Amino acid sequence: MSRLPQIQDDQATSPQAGLFAAAKSKLGKVPNMVRAMGNSPAALRGYFEFSGALGSGDALTAKQREIVALAVGEANRCEYCLAAHSTLGKMAGLEPDAVQAARRGDGLDDASRAVARLATQVVEKRGRVADSELEAFRAAGFGDDAIAEVVGNVALNIYTNYFNNLAVVDVDFPAAPELTGQHAEACTTGCSA
Repeated sequence: MSRLPQIQDDQATSPQAGLFAAAKSKLGKVPNMVRAMGNSPAALRGYFEFSGALGSGDALTAKQREIVALAVGEANRCEYCLAAHSTLGKMAGLEPDAVQAARRGDGLDDASRAVARLATQVVEKRGRVADSELEAFRAAGFGDDAIAEVVGNVALNIYTNYFNNLAVVDVDFPAAPELTGQHAEACTTGCSA
């Protein structure tokens, strides 16, 4: 049971109702995370604005942003975000094997692997990523704009992970499948590729 109220439509203030309508127009529903974060319209508006800005970035694709979300969600063991981004990742075109790989801080191709690895390193090293990691990311074909967007997406997902972990938001997406394959056991205590 959620430790913060998940505000229902008939309980919403005018600012909350407007934000909920924006979520519904984009996702077709108002997720429980949005309803819980809506306890503070300022916090929810900030999330929407940051998410929207990063979503309009040119350096990462929608699939790559979902890879970041999955890698970070696994690193922070956020049940809600893993469920949500397993679904959203599929909607963005990620196959089930790609979702699993991202959660392990890996990928099915060089670009996906580089994105997942950098995201995982940013979380684990709290931004103090080795020069060799940045060079490996650049060698996979990414520029400094992509580095900035990976860090931005990591920060956005840490926000939602921590919020959901603190609030214990009721998961309203299909549960994320069990993590399988190489590194699955390591990811239960902190994912590292």
